[in-house]
Amino acid sequence: QVQLVESGGGLVQAGGSLRLSCAASGLTFSFYPMGWFRQAPGKEREFVAGVSGDGLNRIYGESVKGRFTISRDNAKNTVYLQMNSLKVEDTAVYFCATATRWSVLKNRPEYWGQGTQVTVSS
Repeated sequence: QVQLVESGGGLVQAGGSLRLSCAASGLTFSFYPMGWFRQAPGKEREFVAGVSGDGLNRIYGESVKGRFTISRDNAKNTVYLQMNSLKVEDTAVYFCATATRWSVLKNRPEYWGQGTQVTVSS
């Protein structure tokens, strides 16, 4: 079965950086678009970033454009989220997700990781 395991979360000061990783198994990784989502306490889950299976197409949520970068290494079955210039409002649980098609990744991911906590202090 598909498994997604996130790592790299933690506590960082505002203005700092973190890199999240998501290791995938149980799928032909390069066939699947991958995405990152986040959910802050009391808020709905929010799309953060997505990358196509070949890595050529990337999309970002408005709140992270210019600060976050999504990338993938198909040889390692891993997707990354580089987060720079972090803000207090970036505090959330970050989830890795995937879907069978690029067109549904943003709104209807089919598989989810367990999440990793990112806390940004002021």
